[in-house]
Order: sequence, then C-alpha cells, then structure tokens
Amino acid sequence: MIKRLVVIFSFLIFIIGCTGSSQVSPPDTKMPSPLQPGSQSHPKVILLVIDSLMDKSLKKAIEEGKAPALEFLKKNGQYSTDLVSSYPTMSVTIDSSIITGTYPDQHKIPGLVWFNDKERRIITYGNGLFEILKLGVSDFAWNGLYAFNNQDLSSNVKTIHEDLEDAGLKTASINALIYRGNYPHTLKVPGFISAVTNLPGEIKTMGPEMLSLGVFSKKNQENHHIVNRIGLNDSFAAEELKYLLKNNTLPSFTILYLPENDFTVHRKGPSAIKGIEDADKQLQNVLNSFPDWNDALDDIVWVIMGDSNQSFVKSNKKEALIDLRKELSDYNILELGEAVRSKDEIVITANERMAYLYTLKEDIQLRQMAKKLQKESRISWIAWKDNEGINVISPDHQGELSFQPGGPYKDKYQQSWSVKGNKDILDLKMKDNKISYGHYPDALARLYGAAESQKGSFLITDAKPGYEFIGESSPEHSGGGAHGSMHKVDSTVPLIVSGTNKSIENLRIVDLKEWIMEIIQR
Repeated sequence: MIKRLVVIFSFLIFIIGCTGSSQVSPPDTKMPSPLQPGSQSHPKVILLVIDSLMDKSLKKAIEEGKAPALEFLKKNGQYSTDLVSSYPTMSVTIDSSIITGTYPDQHKIPGLVWFNDKERRIITYGNGLFEILKLGVSDFAWNGLYAFNNQDLSSNVKTIHEDLEDAGLKTASINALIYRGNYPHTLKVPGFISAVTNLPGEIKTMGPEMLSLGVFSKKNQENHHIVNRIGLNDSFAAEELKYLLKNNTLPSFTILYLPENDFTVHRKGPSAIKGIEDADKQLQNVLNSFPDWNDALDDIVWVIMGDSNQSFVKSNKKEALIDLRKELSDYNILELGEAVRSKDEIVITANERMAYLYTLKEDIQLRQMAKKLQKESRISWIAWKDNEGINVISPDHQGELSFQPGGPYKDKYQQSWSVKGNKDILDLKMKDNKISYGHYPDALARLYGAAESQKGSFLITDAKPGYEFIGESSPEHSGGGAHGSMHKVDSTVPLIVSGTNKSIENLRIVDLKEWIMEIIQR
C-alpha cells in the first residue's frame, strides 16, 4: 500500500519525475535557542508517530547501533510492545482513532478505501496509484486536502486539538493528515497541481493554531525539504519541529508524523530497518537542537509509537493474493471510476489484508455472499451486521458467532457484551463471565467499530497472516509487508514514553488521547 505519502499527489510527483533526498540537514552554524528547561508551568507533549514502527525491527536497529535517538528515549522512559491499534489497521482509520480517542463507529472513517452508500461512490484517501487514477485524481486530491477533515470525520467527536484549544491551550500538527482544530487555515495549492486537477489555488480548512502540511502549509519559511513528495516526508517534519523548539513556540501538544518507514517495510518486509534508521536520523536532528539530549526530557513528554504492524505477505503471487473478483464472480461488480449502473450488484473495496464488500441490490443476502467467501481457506473470517448484532463465520470453524454491546460478559477494558455461538471463530476465551482475547486484541470493540462505521449493507472480511486481498487495480505486496487485518500480527505496536511516569490504564490507541490530556492538564 502506498499510504500517507501518496495520499496527497505523490503520483503527480512521480509523473513529472521529481525526486528528493531525506538526508539529515547539515548542522546549523548558529547556536540553537531551544525551549528552556524548567520554564513551563505544565509539561508539553510531543506525540511522534513513526509509520509501521514494529518491536522486532526497532530492537534490531538499536542492537546494530542504527537508532541512537530512539535508544536514548527508550532507555530514559517506559517501553511497551502491546499497544493495540484501531481497525482496520489502515492509516487514516488509525489516525482518526489517535486524534479522537474513538473507534470508527464514532469517528466514521471506515478505511483507506470505502463505498459511500449515500453518495453511491467509492471514496479513496490513497490506496495505490492505479486505483487513484481510475477513481479520479481531482476527487482523490479533494478528499485528502479538504473532505477528510472538514466533512468525513464526524462532527459528533472532538479531536485532541479541539479539546485542548477549548481549554485555552495551544496545539500543533506537523504532517498528520487528520488535524481538525478550531482555527481557520488556508492551504496553498501549487500551480502545477492546480493545473492537472480542478483544485483551486487556495483551500480553506480548520486545524490547530499551528498547522504544517508539506508544501501546502509550513511554519518555517526556510524549510526547503519540499521536493521529496512535496514536503510529506520525514526531513520536512523534523525541520518544522526544530523551528518550534528554536523559537520557543512549542505548544502544549504537538503531533509529528514520520511516514517514510512504511514504504521501506511494504517493499522489503517487516524485518527491514532502513526506514527506522532514516527516521532516527531525523530524531537526532531534533534532539541536537538542545544543548544536551538530556535537556530534551525536561518539561517535555515524548510519546513515540507505531500506528500498525505489518506482516509478511507470501512471495508467490498466485498463493498470496486473494482476488475478490474471482471469489465473487457470480455477481456484477461495480467498476472503478464508473457510476453505479442498474446492472451492478456489489462493490469491492480492498484495504490490503481486510476488505469491505457492499451489496447494491436489496435481494442480495449478505449471509449468502458470506457463505461463498467461507469456501476460501486463506480467509480468517467474514462478518456482517443485522438487527440481532454482529455475525461472524469462518472457513476453519463450524457454526457462527454473534455478539452485541451490553450483556453479562465483560472484557479487560470493562466493556460489556452479549456473546453467543462459536467463540473460537474470534479466539475468545470465556470464564466466569469474563472475556479474554487471543489472536484478535480487543476483538469485539474493534470489529463492532468497523461494522458501525458507515451506512449500507456490507461484509467485512479478514485475511489470514501471509495473505492479502486485491480487487480491481488494488496495490499488492507479495514478498513484502502489508497490514489492514485485525490479527495481532497487524495490530500491536511499540510505544516509548519518556518524561513522565504516568501509567496508561489501557494500552490501546483509543486511550492515548485522554491520557495525554491528563498529562498536559495536571
């Protein structure tokens, strides 16, 4: 999957042949003036998201001496390997969960690609070049630059920027695609982009007081790291953070996104460490803004995390790739870029190792379609919702699992559920009215979140480790890494916390927002 870096026009950069370097900038000749230690009444929090950061590869990079900055923060803080991601484990859904503290049943961002039942069209935020070209360059660009934050992200939830700003505190977002806040901003669209799309030269949006988003918006006017993927790169992000530090304008909360490790892992697989090494160089660049790295721990809480894991996809394409068009060949499938026609019966939106499958006709039964997919042994399970709750079946298990919120069973997160049927389908353990999770962390809440993330009639299906879904023009990662599934191989990520001893009650991405706000407002 080409994730966040492709989300805004990277295909345009590819077409015109622009390339760039992500090397660390030469050291400044001037003496830096970093945020003064001990000068703040409340600690400030920097949330650093390194795309596809994983425990094994991080430890390998540290052991080989390739990640001294991450090693420093890890040694001077708390470390966990079991932070549970959102579901689907795809960039925009996870980002929305981080910033709102909710699953997609509340924030309403179902995945990187999905079907809007009301508008009767496929929405993409950037799931591969050829898919984007078929669905429409201008629509894709508008989704990423405007609709994502101002229309699609539910107005019924509040972002951490909005909540902190309501409390009178300042916040910043650096290259995070989900950034909605209380302040109006104008994104400047370069002329060469406007020329090949129907975008205007300026786009009004709402964000935190300080908003950096590559070439579209930057605080440091001397930040020239914009050629490589129009500023949506690690070097640009690091320079923006350095600018805030050196000018003593670091706000109470800053989210910083480093995207490039994700590309390396997709190509070379989960064991690759080159992306971590490069990200660490940028973190070194930031820490060098301080007279001593230890000074960076004074009054600043550093929270460094991955967003999702990636699991290895088998090298043999025929074996690894589950072509949903073949599995559902009995139905007329909506073609990418086409309006829904009377003959169309279903829609396929593959999100790497999970997929949403929509029905367009009332006479098509979800259970019947699910039974067809149940014959495919590379699928872990298939789920759908009805008036009775969420139903799940599997190629590997007899019977059916059904569940809904409320009931006699309680999990470790104090969530109550009604559960009946074959619990082995989602690897649930039930004892004394208590639920424990196996291969699928926080399975019930995460699957419920996806099932209630949108309107319409649809299935949710998850691939077994080693396999990936494809549809028309979907990207594929055979021999490399992919994510999207609810399985723990895609769902648990590392977390480094330096500068505070405040523990996190529940190690879930959806619990970070409240925990961070408590640190800042203590």
